[in-house]
Amino acid sequence: MNVALWVVAVVLAVVYLGAGLMKVAVPYDKLIENPRTAWARDLSARSVRAIGTAELLGAIGLILPQATGIAEVLTPLAATGLAIVQVGAMVFHVRRKEFQMLPVNVVLLALAVFVAIGRFASWG
Repeated sequence: MNVALWVVAVVLAVVYLGAGLMKVAVPYDKLIENPRTAWARDLSARSVRAIGTAELLGAIGLILPQATGIAEVLTPLAATGLAIVQVGAMVFHVRRKEFQMLPVNVVLLALAVFVAIGRFASWG
């Protein structure tokens, strides 16, 4: 079970590092010009950066505490936070009628919940 939790956590961390870096590093004007990130038009630049920052912190929180053995409770908390981000993303995409995004959101939500439950169960 521990190996599965690590594999899923690493996959999630890579996904969220990429998504978070894009939201934080790419200028807002470029994001809203790109058809793949046109959703950003419905949010302020600050909101997009805040979501990106949450994703970056979540990605770090999935790996670093567990890998170092320091404050390991932060790993399931990070996974829970990323699950909440996905629920918000699902609501956002449904409102925009971007139903093609939902399968990705559901998979990321399920993986984050798996890590959260698995790490909470093994913590303490």
